Amino acid sequence: METVRIRTRRRREGGSLRWLVLISGILAAGIGMWFGWQRFVPNSEEIKPDYGSPNPIIYKGQVMGAGAVVDGDAVKLPLPFIQENLALKEAVYYEEKTGSIVLTNTDKVLRLKTNVLTATINSKPYDLRVAAELKDKLVYIPITPLEELYGIKVEYNKDTGVVTVLRAGDAVQRAVAEKGTEIRNEPTIRAPIVQDLPAQGDVRLWDEEKGWYRAQSENGIVGYVAKKDVSLTEVEKTEQIKAEEPFVAWKVVGSKVNMTWEAVYQKTPNPANIPDMPGVNVVSPSWFELLNGDGQIQSKADPVYVDWAHKKGMQVWALFSNGFEAERTTKALSSADTRFKMIQQLLAYVQMYKLQGINLDFESVATVDKANLVQFVRELTPLLHEEGVVVSIDVTPKSNSELWSLFLDRAALGKVVDYMMVMAYDEHWASSPTSGSVASLPWVEQSLARILEEDKVPPGKVVLGMPLYARVWSETKDKSGAVKVSSKALGMEAVQKIIAERKLKPVLDGKAGQHYVEYTEDGALKRIWIEDALSVQARVALAKKYNLAGVATWQRAFQSDDIWQVIHQSLTKLP
Repeated sequence: METVRIRTRRRREGGSLRWLVLISGILAAGIGMWFGWQRFVPNSEEIKPDYGSPNPIIYKGQVMGAGAVVDGDAVKLPLPFIQENLALKEAVYYEEKTGSIVLTNTDKVLRLKTNVLTATINSKPYDLRVAAELKDKLVYIPITPLEELYGIKVEYNKDTGVVTVLRAGDAVQRAVAEKGTEIRNEPTIRAPIVQDLPAQGDVRLWDEEKGWYRAQSENGIVGYVAKKDVSLTEVEKTEQIKAEEPFVAWKVVGSKVNMTWEAVYQKTPNPANIPDMPGVNVVSPSWFELLNGDGQIQSKADPVYVDWAHKKGMQVWALFSNGFEAERTTKALSSADTRFKMIQQLLAYVQMYKLQGINLDFESVATVDKANLVQFVRELTPLLHEEGVVVSIDVTPKSNSELWSLFLDRAALGKVVDYMMVMAYDEHWASSPTSGSVASLPWVEQSLARILEEDKVPPGKVVLGMPLYARVWSETKDKSGAVKVSSKALGMEAVQKIIAERKLKPVLDGKAGQHYVEYTEDGALKRIWIEDALSVQARVALAKKYNLAGVATWQRAFQSDDIWQVIHQSLTKLP
């Protein structure tokens, strides 16, 4: 009996095994058929693509976050897309409080406002068919000025509502489709079809992924086509905008800028009393000053001085300062309207006095005004260039001082202005706690190098500002032995008079690169790091070493009779 039971169990076990093998085989075959179906059988489902907007923007084959606004056949693009995706953040400015929009390039400034059809380009009327608008907290700008100023290309398909944008200079591969080509919404044949392409249908190809191209049809639909289904044709390239002839700031071929500032406090000095300045080819009188936060500018300009300078063969680059007053500067720079008011006044002064340049000297400025100062210069420069006028700006050496250094975006300014005057002086300033040189040679070189290397300002735009004054330092000790320091600035001749009267013998301070004297007077130690031919020649040598545009001197009235010839010879002699 036991033998029979054992045989029965074995028969049952063998039958179960056969069934398990059979079921496993069926499952394997099914899985294989499913994978084969997934791999080789295309999905025939057709869907309408949903891009999240009635007028989606397609850029480089990608759907952008915010769509366009279409008014009839007029297309408007959202400001964030223009600034970020089209890399026009610096060129397209929007001011929320007034609705002002300012578009700038190297030679044009276009001003418009939301919900207003009137606009100006370089202060002349500009026709707008549709206005910019504010919708759902986004600003939308008509494409016409964007096309004219920046060369972008915009295509709008009425059937699909798709807006395709290309930047000037963009290159994209084109192809034609074989018969039966389909655009799918993912790079796989199992993805739904978003469009059937006609034979020889034209597509743009943006990138490649696993045997598929990201493609865009002529009506703007974006998806994927199999590489085998298209044949490459030409490379489409969006034309660059035809720029006007570039502005040439310095037309004196082979000559370096040799400028001196004319400090005008009450009235311009009588030119008849100004001695000859051989080699000086530019004078910059401090004539224009910001009067208040409303953008009004006061003028001390003198046509007699201009006529004298022109007869001497010198250009006049009048200086415009902010009065070194932070609060009025903040107010004047913070509004597109007040900036434009300043620009209009400067243009009027340029024409009235036949000026060849405007030199901007903004100092004691809050760091929050950094971007607005750059914007002011962007808006000013093309309009002055249109008048043939040179634009320069004075900058301090880089430091941690908020009001005197940190507000200056030297890299951004260097891209706009014709010249950047580096005021390489006041290493030791009037109220410095320690005595020292106004501009020691190592400090001057370091100041130059940082702007050239860190801010990438081209050497051909940099002018080295040099002092024609020195400080007479007085050091006294109080009862505790602490040294108290004070100073006063003197011009070159005044310093030479002290040296002569006291029969002092200057010694070379090799570290500073200058002559030095000291003496006692009324119990105080007097110390002077002298500005003379030696120090000036050394600085001009730095300008030549770094191949700078030239030099400038502060200020003309601090001169000694010989210094102009020293500068001229140092600039022009070889090497």
